[in-house]
Amino acid sequence: MFLIGINFLTSLATLLSAMLPLVYTQGNGDGAHNCGHHEDAGVKCVVPVRLVDGTADYEGRIEIFLNGAWGTICDDSWGKDEADVACRQLGYSAAEAATSSASYGQGTGQIWLDDVQCIGSEEHIFACNNRGVGVHNCGHGEDAGVKCVVPEVRLVGGTTDYEGRIEIFLNGAWGTICDDSWGIDEAEVACRQLGYSKAVEAFSFASYGAGTGEILLDDVQCIGSEEHILACQNRGVGVHDCGHYEDAGVKCEIPMRLVNGEGIHTGRVELFMNGEWGTVDEDPWDDTDAGVVCRELGFPYGGTGYRSAHFGQGTGPIWIDEVNCEGQETSLLQCPHQTDTSEDSHAEDVGVACNGLRAY
Repeated sequence: MFLIGINFLTSLATLLSAMLPLVYTQGNGDGAHNCGHHEDAGVKCVVPVRLVDGTADYEGRIEIFLNGAWGTICDDSWGKDEADVACRQLGYSAAEAATSSASYGQGTGQIWLDDVQCIGSEEHIFACNNRGVGVHNCGHGEDAGVKCVVPEVRLVGGTTDYEGRIEIFLNGAWGTICDDSWGIDEAEVACRQLGYSKAVEAFSFASYGAGTGEILLDDVQCIGSEEHILACQNRGVGVHDCGHYEDAGVKCEIPMRLVNGEGIHTGRVELFMNGEWGTVDEDPWDDTDAGVVCRELGFPYGGTGYRSAHFGQGTGPIWIDEVNCEGQETSLLQCPHQTDTSEDSHAEDVGVACNGLRAY
């Protein structure tokens, strides 16, 4: 559950409670001041919002906190623009979908807003037009909901693209995950979200260096089949008792294999991207490119490059072409390459024969 603004309201109440005795015991007396109205004070409060009863933190029934109680929003006029505003207020980049008719179950208590109409650029849901707080003609069967865009994740600090400190993009900034409860199931989910097939290892104690900024998740507990890391159980976004020396990391399975060769050291080069295996086009494939592939696969002594589907034609996508490695890269995807393969064919699939024995 992700709350925005509660800490601010709590702090404000604490501040005002602390100030009241000072006003009466240390002030200048009722009505006594040395001010003009050009010095009038003000505050800008943010009404907290949350998502309830979704299968992940980024979806659910939208609820707002007013007059000491949580309440819902009626789905009259509720659409993508309104959902975008709600998701941004919650720290996500945008909404994937707006839902109606209590798609995430019926709430209880007050229905706080009805006929909410946003332009889409507002910072908070209360900046949108509505009928007024508590004014509605709805029942909880019309409670509104949202599914926000799944936050982007990345790996930082690794020596290859498929390993590193796991970071999430929320509230307009990158943050880390604490390693409490972090294990192979959690790493599996993170790697699949990143487009890899599986995890090789889960890391703790900032093995890939300590991050900066917010620690966004703690006590993440996955079954292992979840599609996204925020679909796993956790303490709540931003709730933790950790330092960056506990930042979690992962090493995902090498997104590469050799197919149709004689032994593990030869074959057609295939890459695992976006959930499926595909091939590499031959232009302008040479032994330098093959050497990078072989070293990435654990053969330290380079190899020979083959063109024209020497190991047979593959199927599925042709992921990259125009590969032009310099030779010192640790991953094929670090080499300059093109992703527009619309004019390529599997008759141009590349392969390699690696030298020597595998180092691991």
